[in-house]
Amino acid sequence: MQMKTVKELADHVGGRVVGDAAVAITAASTLDKAGPGQITFLSNPKYASRVEATQAAAVLVATPVKTSAVQIVAEDPYYAFMQVVVLLHGHREHPAVGVSAKAEIAASARLGEGTQVGAFVSIGENVVVGANCYFYPGVFVGPNVEIGDGCIFYPNAAIYDGCRIGDRVIVQSNASVGQDGFGFATHKGEHHKIPQIGRVVLEDDVEIGAGSAIERGTLDDTVIGKGSKIGDAVAVGHGAKIGPHCLLVPQVGIAGSVILGHHCVLGGQAGVVGHIRIGNMVRIAAQAGVINDVPDGAMLAGAPAVDGSKAKRAYSLIEYLPEMKKKIKALERKVEKLGDRDAT
Repeated sequence: MQMKTVKELADHVGGRVVGDAAVAITAASTLDKAGPGQITFLSNPKYASRVEATQAAAVLVATPVKTSAVQIVAEDPYYAFMQVVVLLHGHREHPAVGVSAKAEIAASARLGEGTQVGAFVSIGENVVVGANCYFYPGVFVGPNVEIGDGCIFYPNAAIYDGCRIGDRVIVQSNASVGQDGFGFATHKGEHHKIPQIGRVVLEDDVEIGAGSAIERGTLDDTVIGKGSKIGDAVAVGHGAKIGPHCLLVPQVGIAGSVILGHHCVLGGQAGVVGHIRIGNMVRIAAQAGVINDVPDGAMLAGAPAVDGSKAKRAYSLIEYLPEMKKKIKALERKVEKLGDRDAT
């Protein structure tokens, strides 16, 4: 943890100071919990009232607000806050372990300079690992895998044979990359396994969450695009193509051969059927079920997923449906009585 003045932090994020630039900051916290010597942020205007009540010494904002705290005005307060947290607290430090004598590393494997390998790691034949990678205990790397520089593999991550991993990739604990896709040919009531001869390719700066499963392709590669972040317990089916800079929130399910554009966001437990195309900059709400192609820029919600604005209107009516049903029944009875009168 470091101590920085507000001015130093403002210079670091390219912001301007409103108030005493000499105030010392030692830590970052939330609006509600921040106290003296701490900095917080406001990115959503609906929480502006909390800034007035905050006990923080400084706050990052997009525009000046009413508060006793010193303000740093930045274009994107949340991004600026991330920069501040990194500067003050840094990322997790990985203990230097060298190459553990308890690791199993094939003679044909090549490890780059500065790479650390913990106990009970298994690295297979013809694996190529770049510089400054870190393997926590229990990681498995199958044969013929290629790994770039600066990657981190947390305990019990599994990278199957032939996968290609870019630079600065993070694979969290118990994630599986490159296992067989869910591919079977059903014949006369029996399910026959189809060999999965594709690979998984994780491009630069990808992160795979804990317990996630990225299936290798049946024939073509499964690809996770540059900078995309995959949350915990996400399943990506065989041959899927996830574009660059996408966010898949925990428990998302992507079926095989889906093509997802760039900068898409899928909420928790959203599901996507196989063999469809989802455009660029698409936002899919939590628990949505996507069954058709989706154009660029769409916002979907519901199961089956429909236009987000329509879904909001539809779901807003759900709590009134029982009363609406009663009214419709009453109207039907009145119509029947009127019909009986006309008949007589």
